[in-house]
Amino acid sequence: MRQVTKEDVARLSGRQQPPCVSVYLPTPQSYQERQQSPIRFDNLIDRAEEALRRRHSAGEVRPVVDQLRALKDVGGFWDHRHAGLAALASPAALDLFDLRSPPPERVAVGDHFLLTPLLRMAQSADRFQVLCLQREEVRLYEGNRDGLEQIRPAGVPLTADDALQVQIAERRRDQVPGEDRIPPGHPAKGDDAKLQQERFFRVIDRAVWEQVSRPSGLPLVLVALREQQVAFRQISANRQLLAAGVERSPARMSERDLLAEAWPCVEPEYLARLARFVESFEVARPRGQATDDLGEATLAANAGRVGLLLVEADRTIPGRIDPAGGGPGGAEARPADDPEAGDLLGDLAALVLRLDGSVVVVPKERMPTTTGLAAVYRF
Repeated sequence: MRQVTKEDVARLSGRQQPPCVSVYLPTPQSYQERQQSPIRFDNLIDRAEEALRRRHSAGEVRPVVDQLRALKDVGGFWDHRHAGLAALASPAALDLFDLRSPPPERVAVGDHFLLTPLLRMAQSADRFQVLCLQREEVRLYEGNRDGLEQIRPAGVPLTADDALQVQIAERRRDQVPGEDRIPPGHPAKGDDAKLQQERFFRVIDRAVWEQVSRPSGLPLVLVALREQQVAFRQISANRQLLAAGVERSPARMSERDLLAEAWPCVEPEYLARLARFVESFEVARPRGQATDDLGEATLAANAGRVGLLLVEADRTIPGRIDPAGGGPGGAEARPADDPEAGDLLGDLAALVLRLDGSVVVVPKERMPTTTGLAAVYRF
């Protein structure tokens, strides 16, 4: 299984083939508690099936429920989980994600997925990336202050040999005569070693910018020995690379070690980013270009007018967004324990994402409103 990404959220927020079932379950690490996870998961599926049968035929329900029930019997499935599990099933697909923070135990059914817990993970303002750089290899990570996950983006060479192949391919493509170089497998010394390292760093810098930093827009922390920090920063054109870095070899650093040392580099940028979001809302609201009202924000989002939506972390408002306009501003309220209740804030965020707006999850203490949302209009 894997961690959720912004691309996952954007895909899952689009139109789905109903019925859709969303299951969220905290997965404790102790052996005794872990034995209860399959039972609790099965109970949630029972609730989902009961709710589905009120609106759908047995033939529509069975393919969705069977996918979820089959997970109980997958060997080792419940071992080595992180803090939580997200399982999203429809007749066409099943998506499974590990969560590094335990979600509230919950099941939801409807015509689209309940994405609120995933939004909390993928759209939080504290997300960042880490580049672990050594003389002849690199590792990349992405995550937030709760945890990091190693990533292997396509198009990013991870070793000096891979980078050399990229250079050779580029020369052939551009029909540039080859330069003298140290053959693969032969150790470079003196000035040759410096030149080889510089070439490697240039290839890595360009690839990380094009394939990782520019698409994500996330801050990048460099972890490397001091001399390699200096050499890389001298040639880097990556605008997301933070001035603060971790000056030590990443060779034997665990993900926990990386997180502990990288987060202090990111935190000042994180707080400044939140302040910019809050300022944009507070400047726009007196001009009638922003709102903290759920109904007004829903109407604006349906019209494609919301460019930025701030959502309070750990806040839910039971209900479903009704595009036809049911309830105030298109919001239809439901009881919190109803599997069909959904979450109005999550639905609103998914709607904004579908229409190419930006969504940022913000801690309660830094939200500029008390309603759980702050929406800034495009026009």
